[in-house]
Amino acid sequence: MRHLKTATAALACAFALIPAAVATAGTGPAPAPTTRTATAATSTAPTAAGNPASLRARAAGVCADAYQIGTTGYVKRAGVNVASVKQFYSPSCGKNYGYVWVWDSFRDAVGDYDVAAAVYSYYQDEVLGSRSWTNTTAQEFWSKGTSTVNECTAASGIVRAAGDAVPVGGLSSKRC
Repeated sequence: MRHLKTATAALACAFALIPAAVATAGTGPAPAPTTRTATAATSTAPTAAGNPASLRARAAGVCADAYQIGTTGYVKRAGVNVASVKQFYSPSCGKNYGYVWVWDSFRDAVGDYDVAAAVYSYYQDEVLGSRSWTNTTAQEFWSKGTSTVNECTAASGIVRAAGDAVPVGGLSSKRC
């Protein structure tokens, strides 16, 4: 059995490396309101695209009108994508959220793993809203909401497979 203290230390070390990553600014206007809420209005199921109405999103306090901003980033392990990382924004709550979706191919291959989801603020040089899970096989992970809508931010995702000494991480695109 792995120790929570070791996993927490490894995640903290991985988050310390995040500012060194390169991200490019996301572009494009916000999706039309009808596009944003179509999934949320029809289902509470988790999706790779991110559903703010899912049960796990609701448990994390994600506002129902949240939608993806910027472009998707990826967590790679040995050069293979194992998870998607996205940033969401809620106009009604004025919050940003990090979102991590673990890919089926990774889940099927490794058994349990550790995951962290957060929002990185370039302005504060801080990882905010971080939530982490250990020894999980879940697929969908949401950070806490952050009050960073007037800052340059990116979503941050960290994954560590059982038996791996260190986690691997990824960022969505930088949004200002």
